[in-house]
Amino acid sequence: MPPPGALLDWRDPEHFDHRRTKPCALCGGPTPLRSHAGEAAHKVCAEAWITKNPVEARLGRFASDSQPKSSKDPVGDHA
Repeated sequence: MPPPGALLDWRDPEHFDHRRTKPCALCGGPTPLRSHAGEAAHKVCAEAWITKNPVEARLGRFASDSQPKSSKDPVGDHA
């Protein structure tokens, strides 16, 4: 889980539903994006929710993808 104000890393293709859009659980607008739990949500809406709900965010409703650190880059990819 990123800290409040940080960006989520949703690079894994499983976050994108190529078949259909669903209403975002947070704003109601259509989105093909899915959280780790399969909940339809815009990434920007999830990031805003984490910032507004830091205590609840600790429960992991929205999380970043796990990124293994490269042995060539000890700091990690900050893209």
